[in-house]
Amino acid sequence: MEYADPGKSHSYVKLIAAVLLCLVVGSMGSLVTTTGSGSWYESLEKPAFTPPNWVFGPVWTTLFILMGIALYLVWQSGTERRDVQIALAVFGIQFALNVLWSFLFFGMQSPLLGLVEIVLLWIMIAVTIVLFYQIRKIAGYLLVPYIVWVTIATALNYSVYILNP
Repeated sequence: MEYADPGKSHSYVKLIAAVLLCLVVGSMGSLVTTTGSGSWYESLEKPAFTPPNWVFGPVWTTLFILMGIALYLVWQSGTERRDVQIALAVFGIQFALNVLWSFLFFGMQSPLLGLVEIVLLWIMIAVTIVLFYQIRKIAGYLLVPYIVWVTIATALNYSVYILNP
């Protein structure tokens, strides 16, 4: 009879916890995000490259899953390590900024505050990618789609700000 490796099952629990953390915390921004008919966002002038509203949910869900996997890989590298502690702290800061953006842009209906904040978010994502890459290369690579999407979101935020004086 074979026995399960308790370390391996603990590892799966940490992976699931990291992914769920990103999905749950990441979804907090949706509390203030209203994009449907009659919403403030719907009334804004938007650039031609604006994705359809239905794209955002699946993209963010995918990105949060990738972020959770990356977080897990760094976490597994050992929280007693100083570089891991710093990387996890920076990850936490960028993730808080991620959630904050929805509250500034949608909740406060402020493209200007959203723009200032998303630039800070982009910088923190870049720092997180570098720190994660130094610990586990794949963890850094898993965050590349995230920074690409936030780059698009930054251009969209900027355009909304310019088009809606």
